[in-house]
Amino acid sequence: MSKTTKAIIAGVSAAAGSAATAAIYASRSQRKDDPTPTTTPTPTSTFPSPPTPAPLPSPLRKDIIPPVNPTGVFQYGFPGPVNDLRPTLSTTSSFDRRTRNPAWVAEHITPASINANNADRRHSIFVEDETIPEKFRARLHDYFRSGYDRGHQVPAADAKWSQDALNQTFLLTNMCPQVGEGFNRDYWAHFEDFCRRLTNHYPSVRIVTGPLYLPRRDPQDGKWRISYEVIGSPPNVAVPTHFYKVIFAEDGKTGGDVSLGAFVLPNAKIDNQKPLQSFEVPIEAIERASGLEFAGKLPAQRRKKLCEQVTCSLLVRDYADRQKNLMGTPPSKTLGAGPPPVERGP
Repeated sequence: MSKTTKAIIAGVSAAAGSAATAAIYASRSQRKDDPTPTTTPTPTSTFPSPPTPAPLPSPLRKDIIPPVNPTGVFQYGFPGPVNDLRPTLSTTSSFDRRTRNPAWVAEHITPASINANNADRRHSIFVEDETIPEKFRARLHDYFRSGYDRGHQVPAADAKWSQDALNQTFLLTNMCPQVGEGFNRDYWAHFEDFCRRLTNHYPSVRIVTGPLYLPRRDPQDGKWRISYEVIGSPPNVAVPTHFYKVIFAEDGKTGGDVSLGAFVLPNAKIDNQKPLQSFEVPIEAIERASGLEFAGKLPAQRRKKLCEQVTCSLLVRDYADRQKNLMGTPPSKTLGAGPPPVERGP
């Protein structure tokens, strides 16, 4: 990865959103297609170049019998990392024991699942996930007076087809600390509503959501550092700097097209007027930042860009109005259609 690419990925700060990330990957793609060779001047140094290290002997060589057995430590336990895979009725997730947050949470929504109304969130409560070992678990009291919401990664409104399914979205393994006013209760909620409305156009929509911990440049010395708050007493749960969503909108045909959308949003107040597409990034940007892979088995010929198929814009509504009509107005088809109307609460 070039220094420029690293710098732009690092530059996705809460103030800048993810526009910088999108810009660098766009320019990176352009450079990749550019056949013109470029040269980088080699900096001079008074220090000699380090010698080329000798190749390590292959562990498969039968003529070498090592006098040690490093893997013998496994007799006492496997150190990890361990990613706790957590399937529920409405989600599948992988839990990050180090941050006490999920690494990713996947969901699947359809027109039938979104239109069903067989549950009431007033009967649901936030609960700790006892499938996670106690010493690695996020706790309810970690959020107490922290200043952050217990932010759903898969929203409760996506699981109203069953009370049990809805209840399971309130497990803390589906939560991350999120800024409340201006984000979790506002822009992020409108984004979740956009995802639901995609089922007006697609018979099957899969979404992967999760946290990111991105570096930002120190204004004092110009160096890039990753810094995030940890809530709880004692400190226990990391506060992500950003959140991502990767959207797979399927046409419902076997081997059919899949419209892909990838977005990175800062964990901060966002003006509702800010265009959703300003947070759109190449899926590779999220993969590099998270260490995860999302579409490695999806052939290029089946891929389409989501925001070229539908208008990627938010429908801003008051919270009470969102609860009355979860489906809302579908995102407009891109061809021959303008953006959906913007509604405002009182």
